[in-house]
Amino acid sequence: MNKRQSPTTLLALTAVICLVLLLPGLSHAFGEGGCGEGQCADCHSIEVKETQEILKDLVKEVHAVDFSEVPGMFIVDATGKNGQRGLLYLDFSKNYIISGNFLSISDKQNVTRREITRMRRVDYTTIPLTDSLVLGDPRAPKKVILFTDPQCPYCEKLHPELKKVVAAAPDIVFFIKMMPLVNIHPEAYDISRAILCENSLGLLEDSFAGKSVPKPACDSDAVDRTLKLAQNLGIGSTPTLVLPDGRIAPGYRPAEGILELLKEPEK
Repeated sequence: MNKRQSPTTLLALTAVICLVLLLPGLSHAFGEGGCGEGQCADCHSIEVKETQEILKDLVKEVHAVDFSEVPGMFIVDATGKNGQRGLLYLDFSKNYIISGNFLSISDKQNVTRREITRMRRVDYTTIPLTDSLVLGDPRAPKKVILFTDPQCPYCEKLHPELKKVVAAAPDIVFFIKMMPLVNIHPEAYDISRAILCENSLGLLEDSFAGKSVPKPACDSDAVDRTLKLAQNLGIGSTPTLVLPDGRIAPGYRPAEGILELLKEPEK
């Protein structure tokens, strides 16, 4: 006489059947030199030319492409149709893109900014040190260029960190170029001009502190030249550091982080 199977027995049998069905898939995923067993490059690859073709309707030019720190993604350095340069993420299927920042849960860092520093380099020699404020000894061998906005809160937060860097490492000097983001801070343009007319770190610090800054006392196009230069270099945000080896490091970071960047071998 057959007895009806109990619900517990049926669940157990179902689990066994599912496990048996999954085993072939598991063997492909973890064995026989599969992608799950090796490096991403063993199974996935892409070149600039192919990336340009994939994104031809979305971007103007692809400058570089590499594996992202984010699993399953390529990182693409591209200039958009609007002329702005930035990073995009393209998944391994090459069917989906993501525009935005990835944040790492483990170290609470902005992965996208980290990848900009890894991927993006500019010709440092094309950046004139003139029309700059100097923080530190101008004769110091490690010359770091900073693009800043006198009304940018992150620039304000970074400024005292630069002083800590110079105090800890006298071989480092910062050349500060005024790059007002007029679409965000309309008054920053005239403030930047006034600061450069006086060549005054004090006025920059007054602006950061919310104090009034006098009108420009000279007629100079230095700010306009810096804005044009930043556009040509693909720099669109402040603060942005340009390291002596041409690496770009956007965003605020503490003094320890800046010193760590400058310890890395120049390539």
